[in-house]
Amino acid sequence: MQKVLHINPEKCTGCLQCEMACSFDNYGVFAPAKSRIKVFDFHDTGKKVPYTCTQCDEAWCLHACPVEAITLDKLTGAKVVNDSTCVGCKVCTIACPFGTINYVQETGKVQKCDLCGGEPACAEACPTGAITFIDANWTGLGRMQQWADKLGNQPSAS
Repeated sequence: MQKVLHINPEKCTGCLQCEMACSFDNYGVFAPAKSRIKVFDFHDTGKKVPYTCTQCDEAWCLHACPVEAITLDKLTGAKVVNDSTCVGCKVCTIACPFGTINYVQETGKVQKCDLCGGEPACAEACPTGAITFIDANWTGLGRMQQWADKLGNQPSAS
């Protein structure tokens, strides 16, 4: 069963626990600047929205990489950057329409979410459930429930 990160911005408080968990899991330090997930702060509305790589089916980053440093992890479905192959050309950062691949000055390579090998630290650390790791086939379940509630769903007659 393929799983994906599911983000519900309505539940995000902006605590940055996801960023801290990500940086610690990947670098062993609590440093949001090194995180592969970011919490965008819409200052005018006060809303916070976590965002990271969506692991696109048609991964533009993967197809754009001239040295094939980004490969598909068949177990998790993540598009993973191989540091030993990456030459730091940044073509993938240009190809990604969402801006979720970042160049790391210290390493001269790029980084992106790799789903932590199938156990995303961000989802485990999120105290409000704004970030969950769920069955890829059910990512729209919450929206379907909201729509049903708006329609005034009635209990079925027995």
